[in-house]
Amino acid sequence: MNRTLRASLSSMLARCATFAAIGCVALAAQAQPSGIDPQAQRLLKASTDFLASQQKFSAETRNTLEVVLKSGQKIELNHMARLSAQRPDRLRAERTGDLVDQVFIYDGKSLVLNNPQANVFAQVAAPDTLEGMLDFARSQLDIVAPAGDLLFKNSYDILMDGVTEGFVVGKAVVEGVRCDHLAFRAPHVDLQVWVQEGAQPLPRRLVITTRDLPNAPQFAVTITQWNLQPKFDDQTFRFTPPAGAKRVDFLPR
Repeated sequence: MNRTLRASLSSMLARCATFAAIGCVALAAQAQPSGIDPQAQRLLKASTDFLASQQKFSAETRNTLEVVLKSGQKIELNHMARLSAQRPDRLRAERTGDLVDQVFIYDGKSLVLNNPQANVFAQVAAPDTLEGMLDFARSQLDIVAPAGDLLFKNSYDILMDGVTEGFVVGKAVVEGVRCDHLAFRAPHVDLQVWVQEGAQPLPRRLVITTRDLPNAPQFAVTITQWNLQPKFDDQTFRFTPPAGAKRVDFLPR
């Protein structure tokens, strides 16, 4: 097959795939009611309530952050995260990838951010609940835990804050798991959530689009694995500084 014909066929197949995708979204949009579809609300609430009811869990995530340059060009940054949580006051998150190598540990009394590559760490006293620590880290230290909004017991209220539109896009598959695909819109942010079907309606993917920034950058989290019966030991939520580690201060916000 010559190069011109191959390119032509490739272009035709790409257009067919694009038209098929557009058709699926168009069908979903035609069914979209004005305001917020109660079914979308129900599915999201079931998911957040289910996760809030879990006393301990672990998860692995794949995360993508878009950064928009002054030229308007988008740059994609990726990292992986492993998350371990035990309510009401334990959290460990390890992030590795583009521009990040961090271990985030909360033991109910203090919050530690460790950079193993540079062998430095910062430690500060923190509130005695998971929700209180997450609020403190975000508001005072400008630090957001991986998939942090999902860890709150009231995560439904957080995700739905300011939302004026919402609907069920349809069925989808994320990491081999069949899901309901939900879409919501607030004044400056679009949110998409993929919720696992069945008795364990776990969130499987979130995409946040910031519409009030140039070129609407996105942040996406795909939960590649959930474990609702993890085994934690005494070291899971404890930080012991490595040999030669240097303690530094958190940068003021």
